[in-house]
Amino acid sequence: MPGPLTEAQIADYDSQGFLLASSLFDADEIELLRRSAKEDKRLDDHAFGRDDGEGGTVRLSVWNHPGNGIYGAFARCNRLVQRAEQLLRDEPYHYHSKMIMKDARVGGAWAWHQDYGYWYGNGVLTPNLVSCFIAVDPATRENGCLQVIRGSHACGRVHHQLTGQQAGADPERVAEILKRFELVHVEMNPGDVLFFHSNLLHRSDQNHSENPRWSMICCYNAKSNDPYKESHHPRYTPLDRLPDSAVREIGGQRFEDTDVHQNDSQGQSMAWLDPNRDASATSLKPTSKDANN
Repeated sequence: MPGPLTEAQIADYDSQGFLLASSLFDADEIELLRRSAKEDKRLDDHAFGRDDGEGGTVRLSVWNHPGNGIYGAFARCNRLVQRAEQLLRDEPYHYHSKMIMKDARVGGAWAWHQDYGYWYGNGVLTPNLVSCFIAVDPATRENGCLQVIRGSHACGRVHHQLTGQQAGADPERVAEILKRFELVHVEMNPGDVLFFHSNLLHRSDQNHSENPRWSMICCYNAKSNDPYKESHHPRYTPLDRLPDSAVREIGGQRFEDTDVHQNDSQGQSMAWLDPNRDASATSLKPTSKDANN
């Protein structure tokens, strides 16, 4: 298994706002996740759409606690949690995870945004959070791979406003940032993982290709950054880490087990987020204090 991050890798993350770990999960491991997600009726039942303001719709499922199934095995495995801990310089806890289902030909876009632009309103005082973007399918320019602005996390929190049903970063500000910072298309193979800072500006195009671009994103907050108020995402909750071998063990059980009730109970432990409560990207109001900052 890959070892911990080196000092040079951590320095790259600090300066760029992101770090790409190639083949962090091998072909067999990521196939377990891909097959699980695409055959998972419960995941599909909890999926909802968000208008991207460009005529398309982003489809996703969100859950707050990792659970005991295959998704939890990824979010709780040492490979991810150890790296999150190194990048946060603190004990990480699971803030939430989501599956982005950018389907072939119809998958919607994400507007330029910062995750902290959403999470600021949840009572999180600092941007010391990290997201881990796991490529389930190949991510290419053609099917709407993630785009990031290298070093843009240093710009601080940018004002966000609604675009369709998504909150996007101030377009004028983003346009000026793009004049000084490099735009990077992050093409990824299944099993690659992109770690990125909560203030890094990122977006993705619609998928007009014949190939799906599904991805799972695990978000971690630092223990010392425990939100000061309740919101639709959890406050500090100790994370029960799993050895890396749990990905294969739990993933294999997913298909060996014919007991539907057991699979249901694993899904129920995940604390799915109702779309009506997913206010991170949709609750900005012109009259809020944030709108004047």
